[in-house]
Amino acid sequence: MSKFLSNRDNYNRNKVTYPPRKFEEYAYVLDYIQNGKSSIVRMREGIIVQAIGEEHLTILELLGIRNEKFGIGERVYIGKEGRAKILSVLGRIDYNHLTPTAKNELQSVVEKIVNENEARFVDYFNSAQPMTPRVHSLELIPGIGKTYMKSILDERDKKKFASFMDLHDRTGLRDASKHIAKRICDEISGDTRMNIFVRK
Repeated sequence: MSKFLSNRDNYNRNKVTYPPRKFEEYAYVLDYIQNGKSSIVRMREGIIVQAIGEEHLTILELLGIRNEKFGIGERVYIGKEGRAKILSVLGRIDYNHLTPTAKNELQSVVEKIVNENEARFVDYFNSAQPMTPRVHSLELIPGIGKTYMKSILDERDKKKFASFMDLHDRTGLRDASKHIAKRICDEISGDTRMNIFVRK
């Protein structure tokens, strides 16, 4: 009997389960090259758009529809059907493939994403847990040290935070969206040992 359980445990342990793959539905434009060449797909030329996905915060290379105009920070639909301005999603690229303009715009565009998805990021402050007895995951956010961390934990025990303004009013933490955006940019550029927001 124990041998059977052992074999079954090994089977369950080794069995690989694949969660449904999630694709980005929307992305925010970081830069675009009117007559560009893809850096990842051979022979693809046209309007090359560098963008960041709204959900997984990954850097993407897109092919724009001919004669369409794009603006930095513009939110474009890149889902499976009904695209208005994007011909195809060419794939993921890393930070080093970004143009100088895209790198310069990254912080402000990420901050825009954070503010437009406020509830999602406020929830991080409501649900973040300790990583080790000495380090709390709240401390991974730039600008949050032991003092702010204690204040956040004390206040959320009384009542969950409803917004960034609520967080500021109750803890004194200013510009929470800027702090989160900085962390996301650090994860994108590879300056962190682990990711908490950006999908690897």
